[in-house]
Amino acid sequence: MAITLGPNQYGKAEVRLVTVRRDGPVHHLKDLTVSTSLRGELAATHLTGDNAGVLATDTQKNTVYAFAKEAPVGEIEDFALRLARHFTGTQGNITGARVKVDEHGWDRIAVGGEPHDHAFSRSGDERRTTAVSIRDGRAWVVSGIDGLTLLKSTGSEFHGFPRDQYTTLAETDDRILATAVTAKWRYEGEDVDWAESHREIRRLMLETFATKHSLSLQQTLYAMGESVLKAREEVAEVRLSLPNKHHFLVDLSPFGLKNDNEVFYAADRPYGLIEGTILRDDAEDPGPAWDIH
Repeated sequence: MAITLGPNQYGKAEVRLVTVRRDGPVHHLKDLTVSTSLRGELAATHLTGDNAGVLATDTQKNTVYAFAKEAPVGEIEDFALRLARHFTGTQGNITGARVKVDEHGWDRIAVGGEPHDHAFSRSGDERRTTAVSIRDGRAWVVSGIDGLTLLKSTGSEFHGFPRDQYTTLAETDDRILATAVTAKWRYEGEDVDWAESHREIRRLMLETFATKHSLSLQQTLYAMGESVLKAREEVAEVRLSLPNKHHFLVDLSPFGLKNDNEVFYAADRPYGLIEGTILRDDAEDPGPAWDIH
């Protein structure tokens, strides 16, 4: 029996990074999770223990911290691009890099109706994300949103599905539609105003969710992705993952009460997971953009 080492060897590191910009009395906070994944000629360390080509995770970690100090982090896409290009440009043994960054959002605490200069709160699980891949000097950028919880209390139906001896779900023409959005979109090129693009893509998705009269969560998913591709030419592809967070009507009849679509229980299990990709017909080949996603 022949045993060989596969073609893809990676060295990875993950760090938590918080920076405070103290340009004046108003402080600016960045809270990030940064994951670096470096690909290269690493067969020797696997086969013989020769570590001459290994960039230690400690070095990767310290590079992240040093880069955060040497220049403002800025937009997470730019920060990831700087790190990925550094690793592939300074380490002859490194042939490719993937840098993923999650940004954990903080809001300023309001004091007397005004945002406080240096006190913050975090009210949800939403994160802004990006993943940058470098190969042969070229970069691919995939950004997104994770943990964005949405709900609308009407404007959603679900009926016409097959029924058999195991079906108990009632058809409805008025239901709560709720989900937690994981969205990723692939950019074409790097000449992008990352902050403006992210802000507008998020707005488009939220507005579409709110205004689309939905006959299924699948239909809403497609409409959300379509709205982005129609409005944002810098985006080639959108991938969405939407769990259907069910809200079931409570039976109040044992108590002599009528429930006119007012009282529900929110069930975390079971749920349906709806996933889909919306892609431009003329989109460029994604290359390694979706590797390790």
